[in-house]
Amino acid sequence: MIRLLAFIAVIASTASAFAADAAPASGKFRVYFGTYTGKESKGIYVSELDLKTGALTEATLAAETTSPAFLAVHPSRKYLFAVSEISNFEGKKTGAVAAYAIDAKTGTLTLLNKQSSQGAGPCHLTVDKTGKAVLVANYGAGSVASLPIGDDGKLGEAASAIQHKGSSVNKGRQESPHAHSINMDPANNFAFAADLGLDQVLIYKFDAGKATLTPNDPAYGAVAPGSGPRHFAFHPTGKYAYVCNEMTSGITAFAYDATKGALTAIQTLSTLPEPVKGNSTAECQVHPSGKFVYVSNRGHDSLAIFTIDQATGKLTAAGHQKTGGKTPRNFGIDPTGQFVVAANQGTHDVHVFRVDGNTGQMTAVGQPIKVGSPVCVRFVAVD
Repeated sequence: MIRLLAFIAVIASTASAFAADAAPASGKFRVYFGTYTGKESKGIYVSELDLKTGALTEATLAAETTSPAFLAVHPSRKYLFAVSEISNFEGKKTGAVAAYAIDAKTGTLTLLNKQSSQGAGPCHLTVDKTGKAVLVANYGAGSVASLPIGDDGKLGEAASAIQHKGSSVNKGRQESPHAHSINMDPANNFAFAADLGLDQVLIYKFDAGKATLTPNDPAYGAVAPGSGPRHFAFHPTGKYAYVCNEMTSGITAFAYDATKGALTAIQTLSTLPEPVKGNSTAECQVHPSGKFVYVSNRGHDSLAIFTIDQATGKLTAAGHQKTGGKTPRNFGIDPTGQFVVAANQGTHDVHVFRVDGNTGQMTAVGQPIKVGSPVCVRFVAVD
């Protein structure tokens, strides 16, 4: 009987690791869109996703600000953070990170404060799982930083800032470091910065109490020279991780040692059915079920679909879904795993697709909505 109960516990634990989040009681998520500002956009926009139909409401301006290209939501859902992808903040050659309070009733955002990102051209950020820190990647400077979050949601000055060093084989794109994303592991112990300029995913130890990053040993996981790693995502079990390679239109799978924070490359596949001149990848996300990985192709204008071997972490190409527009810079999988929201930067529109939970294939639903130069998609449950 003891052995039987232990076996049942293991099965239950495994199932919970693959389970998508439950739908909110309202049956709706707010969807926030980071954008590049200009003629078509003034800042961060918000819409609502109906989980019964997949329909999005018309997007409205949630906060006016300059090029909030990437967004991250606090675990409490009370605050939202955005990079300002600029090269000059308060007279210094650096970008900024902004903190906003979320109005639970309307979804509108109120600016709390801004801090330096400690480098030019911040392009990606994340909030650690305890909600103690924002981690930011600066593409222009090739650096990363960590900023503490106060109890009131405001950002403190950077607790750590680390400059990447080196270059790689493509002298036109990889003449210097270009940190393109930063993500936490499921245990919240290590941070991973994909650097396009170095062909490395750099690894940092994270101290939530101090909101600091320090270099890890091993220091990085490598991809093939000239690949240009961009965005990175973990499997929900924490055993595997995936990075899309912008310059070669590929995806690399890693095995992950959670004790050492070590990445070991195990496979690389193309994200294209055949070569497409000028194509580059942008976003990489794992489905909440842990069954699928998706990568956006800018040029082929599609989402590449891969199935995951749960025993090895290796991928099998499973087709492509056209995104209905041009230059799908980013997309989001709603936390229940039912829908993919694809943001087409080039055509200023957003399309929704229903996901088949068995195959990972997608079907277009609802009507697209207009959002100017959308480049990030984030979800917040509506209570």
